[in-house]
Amino acid sequence: MEAYWLSIVGVLALCLLSVVLAIYSGSSKGRVGVLSGPVLPADDDNLLYRIDRVHMNSVEALAPFVVPALLAMMVGVAPIILAVIVWLHLVIRLVHLGVYVRGGNAAKGGSIRTILYVSGAIVTLVLVIVTGWAAIQ
Repeated sequence: MEAYWLSIVGVLALCLLSVVLAIYSGSSKGRVGVLSGPVLPADDDNLLYRIDRVHMNSVEALAPFVVPALLAMMVGVAPIILAVIVWLHLVIRLVHLGVYVRGGNAAKGGSIRTILYVSGAIVTLVLVIVTGWAAIQ
């Protein structure tokens, strides 16, 4: 597993990002006296909603990415290829977070935020394909 240290650090960073966003979302709700759960109004102009939604987006993207990343290590995907995929996904998630929390037109659906979310999904799909290919070789 030593060869995969860059990928392992990247996967841990993705997990940490999700935990940090959970704390940020919870504390943001607590500061304004909102109970846990969905934020209303569910509107991209509502900062509290955007914080909660970016946290949920990170949680939704985590398992479908982490599972094939771990399997990739098990089936012997080239460490540098896996590291590039993991860190590309992490960068996309961080930029997505920044764009969405900042707000404005870029945070609205159908814009750069959506492109980033879909890009992350495509990177995950590439990871699944690369892992599957390595597994059948």
